[in-house]
Amino acid sequence: MSAEDLERYETEIELQLYREYSDVVKMFTYVVETERRFYLANSMDMHVRNEDGATYFEIDLRDAWVWDMYRPAPARFVSNVRVVTFKDVNVEELRRED
Repeated sequence: MSAEDLERYETEIELQLYREYSDVVKMFTYVVETERRFYLANSMDMHVRNEDGATYFEIDLRDAWVWDMYRPAPARFVSNVRVVTFKDVNVEELRRED
């Protein structure tokens, strides 16, 4: 497989993932972005922890979807996710349109 073939394949997978995201985003309440992943979730708890002078975040997500092009579609839906990170975390609550 050439580099061009690989790039074309990855572009197609990302496009499919974006289409899936567009279809499912309206099912979720929160967008959570970490340095490694992007999640949609209906429930989330975040705790800031300090240990030995280091600050980190513990994030628990329930009823979630994860942006990961290397997982097949059904595996992107997860019941529970626990994230522990020393990096920035961005959390947004999505507006519900009735």
